[in-house]
Amino acid sequence: MSDLPAAITLRPYDPRDDADRRGLWALKTAFETGLGTGTGGDEKAEKYAAKLDDTYRERWLSWVDRCIADEERCLLLAEGEADAGTDREDGIVGYLFLLPERLAFIWDAAVVNELYVAPAWRGEGVADGLMDAAVAVARQQDLPLDRLLLDVDPDNERAYAFYERHDFEPWGEIVARQL
Repeated sequence: MSDLPAAITLRPYDPRDDADRRGLWALKTAFETGLGTGTGGDEKAEKYAAKLDDTYRERWLSWVDRCIADEERCLLLAEGEADAGTDREDGIVGYLFLLPERLAFIWDAAVVNELYVAPAWRGEGVADGLMDAAVAVARQQDLPLDRLLLDVDPDNERAYAFYERHDFEPWGEIVARQL
């Protein structure tokens, strides 16, 4: 496992804890708006931001709760304790959402659905720790094929380099169409 900073603790998400729910939703919102503004221009950014209403929030958190009921460790949180004099805040500073084993037949593999670390905590090993923990959980799943998949925008050079460092390599290509 990666060496985590002493200020970081990894733990499963607790759906009964209001602070976990608020912290997770704040990071999910940052994740989604980051996807929208990262590539694709203003139109994509507007679409991603527009979906983040109360209805989406409740539906998404309900889905998270169902996944957690299946496999408690599928949503891992990084909790940080900030040093004085930094722009970092205490609380939930990152998360990794690994789909529960019952969904393994979607891709015949374990799937990292989302990984996000707050910008102030990037470059400190938080994402490495989350990924290492997720790999350990995935290795315990009963999978059709022993592999871990995720979707990354190849134009997101920082993310792409991170995944390459964790031994991910291109495998197929996702295509999509408008409904």
